[in-house]
Amino acid sequence: MQLDGIDHIALGVRDIERSAKWYIDVLGFERLHEGMWDGVPTFIGKGNTGIALFPASHEATRPAHREVRMLHLAFRANRENFLVAQRELKKRGIKFEFQDHEISHSIYFRDPDGHQLEITTYELE
Repeated sequence: MQLDGIDHIALGVRDIERSAKWYIDVLGFERLHEGMWDGVPTFIGKGNTGIALFPASHEATRPAHREVRMLHLAFRANRENFLVAQRELKKRGIKFEFQDHEISHSIYFRDPDGHQLEITTYELE
């Protein structure tokens, strides 16, 4: 089997429109496949990165679902855009944490539903 990469990730969110707007405004994503499937899921993305936003269900709160979960979603940026991202998050009042991973630098922050997001760069200088 040979795969070309990840097509999209599916996230359960409390308010699809609020989340779509947040990813569009904060991360510069665009709406994809508009008018399909009566808007569920709502697809957003940029380049080869896609996110399908689904309404969160109460079933996801069962204890068994809490133990196996996505830890974070990481986006890659060049050094210049990594620094721009930090300035943009600060400007918007979105708190983030910087981490030096020796081979890369990353910032971690959360979307409106608490999903942890990462922006990382392998360009350290």
